[in-house]
Amino acid sequence: MAAHRVSPSLNRLLFAVKYASFQSGGCAVHCNAQYSTVHSPSEKTFDKILIANRGEIACRVMKTCHKMGIQTVAVHSDVDSSAVHVKMADEAVCVGPAPTSKSYLNMDAIMDAIRATGAQAVHPGYGFLSENKEFAKRLAAEGVAFIGPDTHAIMAMGDKIESKLIAKAANVNTIPGYDGVVKTAEEAVKIAQDIGYPVMIKASAGGGGKGMRIAWNAEETREGFRFSSQEAASSFGDDRLLIEKFIDNPRHIEIQVLADKHGNALWLNERECSIQRRNQKVVEEAPSTFLDPVTRRAMGEQAVQLAKAVQYSSAGTVEFLVDSKKNFYFLEMNTRLQVEHPITECITGLDLVEQMIRVAKGYQLQHKQEDIPINGWAIESRVYAEDPYKSFGLPSIGRLSKYQEPLNLSNVRVDSGIQEGSDISIYYDPMISKLVTYGATRAEALARMEDALDNYVIRGVTHNIPLLREIITHPRFISGDISTNFLPEVYPDGFKGHQLDLDTRRELLASAAALYITAQLRSQKVLGDLRVSSSPVECSRWELYVQLEDGSHSVEVTKSGNVYTVEVDGGKVEVSGQWNLASPLLPLTINGTHRTLQCLSRDASGRILLQYLGTSFKVRVLSKLAAEFNSYMPEKVPEDTSSILRSPMPGTVVAVSVKPGDPVAEGQEICVIEAMKMQNSLTAVKQAKVKSVHCKPGETVGEGDLLVELE
Repeated sequence: MAAHRVSPSLNRLLFAVKYASFQSGGCAVHCNAQYSTVHSPSEKTFDKILIANRGEIACRVMKTCHKMGIQTVAVHSDVDSSAVHVKMADEAVCVGPAPTSKSYLNMDAIMDAIRATGAQAVHPGYGFLSENKEFAKRLAAEGVAFIGPDTHAIMAMGDKIESKLIAKAANVNTIPGYDGVVKTAEEAVKIAQDIGYPVMIKASAGGGGKGMRIAWNAEETREGFRFSSQEAASSFGDDRLLIEKFIDNPRHIEIQVLADKHGNALWLNERECSIQRRNQKVVEEAPSTFLDPVTRRAMGEQAVQLAKAVQYSSAGTVEFLVDSKKNFYFLEMNTRLQVEHPITECITGLDLVEQMIRVAKGYQLQHKQEDIPINGWAIESRVYAEDPYKSFGLPSIGRLSKYQEPLNLSNVRVDSGIQEGSDISIYYDPMISKLVTYGATRAEALARMEDALDNYVIRGVTHNIPLLREIITHPRFISGDISTNFLPEVYPDGFKGHQLDLDTRRELLASAAALYITAQLRSQKVLGDLRVSSSPVECSRWELYVQLEDGSHSVEVTKSGNVYTVEVDGGKVEVSGQWNLASPLLPLTINGTHRTLQCLSRDASGRILLQYLGTSFKVRVLSKLAAEFNSYMPEKVPEDTSSILRSPMPGTVVAVSVKPGDPVAEGQEICVIEAMKMQNSLTAVKQAKVKSVHCKPGETVGEGDLLVELE
C-alpha cells in the first residue's frame, strides 16, 4: 500500500467554485446568526487529519479542515480512486478492493494509512467505523486522536440494550420493552405477546434503519426475527436483537447535543425526521413544527442528562419518538455526526465539524446554552439514486452522464461527494447528495426547496426527486401533519408520481407543444441556411396532437415572438421563455407562473420525456397527418409479469427458496435480494408451479434480470 501526493493548490482551485456556497454557518445566509464560527488561526488543533470515510461526508469534513488550515488524508477503495473526496484531499491512500469489509471497514489497512501519512487525528464521518469501539481503542493505543466520543461512551450507547438501561438510570423517558437479547424466533413471539402488539424488532448494534422490522402478529414476528438477524449480521457483524413496544403514528424527533471533555454539554435544538421509508429518513427539517418551547426544553435537558451520564464528549444525537400528546421516549443515541447535521448548522450558525475537532483537541465549548439560537428554518432532502416508484425507493446504479447542482439559487446548500461522470455502484449507499434550503420562515425554506429540486439536473441514474418534490408540496406536510407513517398513509398503493389535474395537464401539454414547435423552427432555420432562397415565410399557427398516458389531445398553437398561445382541452395557455434547447433546464413562464422544466430526451418522431413538477412524463407530439397515420399502428402487447419474477433492483441473491417443479402459493417467498445491505423478500403473485430458476445464491443481478419462471 502506498500513499500518493495530490497537489493541494490544484485541488482547491478545482473545487473552489463548487463549494463556494459553504460557509462557517453551514449555509450562505447567516447574516442573522447571533455569533460567528469563523475559525481563529491562533487556535491550534491538528496539522493533519485522516477522514475514514467516503463520499459526501468525507468531502464535508474536508471543507472545514481546509477552512481551519488542516491538511487532509483520504482513504479509498480501488473503485473509488477517482472519487471527489480523493481529489479534494491533500493525500490519498488506497485501503483495499470495493467491498466495504475489505476497504472502508478494513481497520488494519486504515491504521497503516495513518502511520504512512503521519495523520494526528481521524474523523470517521458516519457509518463504517464511526461507532466502532475497537477502532477507537486502536487509535488511542497509537496516540492518534479520534474525533468523536471516548470509547466508553461508544460502548455504552452503541448497544441498544445497555443504552436503554443507562437512559432509565439517567431519568430519561424510555419505551416499554424487553431489555435482554432475544435468541430464537419462538422466544421473540412469547416476548412480543407479553409486551402487546405491535412490536419493533431491531438489531442491538444497529443503526440507519437496518435490522429493523415491525410485527403485528406472531407470524410477522417470526419472519421479522429472521430478516432482522440476517441484516444485522450483514451490516454490523452482530445478529443480536431486542424487542420493544411499537408506538403507533409516532414522530421521530432528535436532539443534537455537543459536549466537551470538561463536563460542559449543550443541546442544539431539534430536528424533525419523521418522513421515512424502511426506517430511513428522507426529508428532515429544523426546527420541528410540532414542539413547543416547554417540550423542546424538556427533551433537550434529558438529552444532556444522558450525555453527561456517559461522560460524552463531541457532537452526538439523542433520538426520541414523540406521540400525538407530545410524550417523548428515548430511542437511541448516535455517537457520531448525523447525516442531517447541516440543518442544525443553518439555524444555529455552528459548524459542527469544527466543534468536534476543537473538542477532540481538548478545548472547552465556546458557548452557553442561552447562546444557542433558532434562526430561521432549514429543510434537508436526501437525494438518492433510487427508483421511488418501487417501495418508495429501490437502489439504482449507473454513471452520471450529466450532473448539475442548483447552487445558482440563493440560500441553497448541497453536500455531495460526486460529480458529472461519477459512478453510483452497488457497493455503497446510493445517496447522491443532501440538498438543503434555508429561509427566514418555513414557507420560505419550502419554496426554495421546490425551486431547488426543479433546478437539480441528474442524468444517468434513476433518482427520487419526484418523490421529494411531492412530499414537500403535499398539503399534509405543509400543515405539519406528519408521522413516521406519512408515506404509506399518503400513498397506500405506492408512489405514482405527480397526479395531473385539468390545469396542470393543460400546462404540460402546452409546454410539450411549444417545445416541439421550437425544435421544428430551429431545424428549419438550420436547414434553410444551406439553401439559396428568398426570405422564407415563417408559419405562425399549427394544428397538433399531443399524446399522454390518458389519451390524445387536439392542440392549436399560435406564436408571437417568444410567446406561444396554446388552445387545449377547452382552455388557453400562454407559454414563454428563452427556449435554449441546448440547456438541460427550461425556465418557462406558463400563464404568468414561473416553472422550471427539464427536457430529458426527445427524438425525431415527436417523443419527448419532460420533467414537470418533479415527475417525468412521456408525451408524443404529432402533426395532424402523422396522428391520423399513427392510429393504424398496432399496439405492443405488454409482457405477462404474473408468470415471471424479475429483479426489481440491482443486488446480490442471498437465498433461493424454490427449485423447478416446486408448487408455490400466492405470497410465498421465492428468493431474497440484498442491495446496499438491505434485504428484500420477493414473493409469488399467484399460485403456480416453478418452471425454471435462473439465479443462485451469491450471484449479482441487475434491475429487470429474470430470476424465476412460473407455469
